Amino acid sequence: MTEHIPAGSEPILLAFSGGLDTSFLVPWLKENYNRPIITMTVDTGGIDMEAAKVLEQRAKTYGAQQQILVEAKPTYFDQVLKYLIMGNVRRGQLYPLCVGAERVMQAQIIAEYARKLGTKIVAHGCTAAGNDQVRFEVALRTLAPELIILAPVRDKAFKRPEQLKYLEDRKLPLPPYGAAYSVNRGLWGVTIGGKETLTSTDSIPDEAWVLSKDAFSNPQAPETHTVGFEKGIPCSVDGVKLDAVAVIEKLETIGAKFGVGRGIHVGDTIIGTKGRVAFEAPAAEVLLNAHRELEKLVLTGKQTRVKEMVALQYGDWVHEGQHLDPVCRDIEALLVSSQARVTGEVKVKYRPGNAFIEGVTSEYSIMAASKGVYGEAAGEWTAADALGYSKMLSLTGSFWQRAGK
Repeated sequence: MTEHIPAGSEPILLAFSGGLDTSFLVPWLKENYNRPIITMTVDTGGIDMEAAKVLEQRAKTYGAQQQILVEAKPTYFDQVLKYLIMGNVRRGQLYPLCVGAERVMQAQIIAEYARKLGTKIVAHGCTAAGNDQVRFEVALRTLAPELIILAPVRDKAFKRPEQLKYLEDRKLPLPPYGAAYSVNRGLWGVTIGGKETLTSTDSIPDEAWVLSKDAFSNPQAPETHTVGFEKGIPCSVDGVKLDAVAVIEKLETIGAKFGVGRGIHVGDTIIGTKGRVAFEAPAAEVLLNAHRELEKLVLTGKQTRVKEMVALQYGDWVHEGQHLDPVCRDIEALLVSSQARVTGEVKVKYRPGNAFIEGVTSEYSIMAASKGVYGEAAGEWTAADALGYSKMLSLTGSFWQRAGK
């Protein structure tokens, strides 16, 4: 036996992605704890009907008593993604929190289902070197401190080749990508980890990209599309009204074929090390850039500056699994308030590897409200006003210079 848990027959509820770590854990937990295993996948994107069938078949092949799939994309958008868009949140000015931002919400749903199933034992497949262990466990311990949390991949320090051998010895199928790459996919994008991301030197090979592997070997002709926003929330593509989840899925399909949103991010992990991950985020790349440009047209400079300060901290806390802290509700309230006039359309030109913002329109355009034309004509002030303004702005610097003589 491994970790001590009370005697009984209640099942172990395993957070299941279908990747190597969680696939390995189904038979391992069953053998070592002699309890039924119920696997659970919280769908925050990337799981269609066919993928759902594959997940269920795979879980049961490994020995799960039941596989539960919970549709959570709308909830994920409402609880997390809409605020990342409103805040134009990126980590390290590059990475749009493709995967990881949903972990607290997934933990919340897992805790709810553990209570419904009458079990106090949950398990996850996180490693000791990653961020997800912290995100899951902080959330689970906050929401359901009565739960017993098992993390054998971390606590037993299982290596990927060991897990593969364990499955092979039992003649169980190997999950996609085997031990070469760790792939996580959600509504906001895909992350890919492999031997190349263990150092800071090289990119992953072309065949390892998931959404855009043919984008540059088979380049597409340029396309122009429009994206609509209503109070900061994406609401249409090319004039067709869609719910926010459908907008994201549509923009992922468009952007993926152009290789838009590829990147490799080096950043600070929650546990204090440097980490590196490849990512593909076609929808996030376009929506964050489009939303930012629309905001520039309709918000004042002071609104933008305050938003940038709180959004940076908000992104850090979401990344660190601190999304349940009430301060995040306070920041979200400010973000929602700031979006009252962030309504309009953004025109985007797609080319291989690039999505160029061609133009922005809004009924709340501050630019259109001015009678002045930048660099051309002063419509609301005189030349004398401009001269006096320049003189007044120079006073503090002039006094400082004078005082030093």
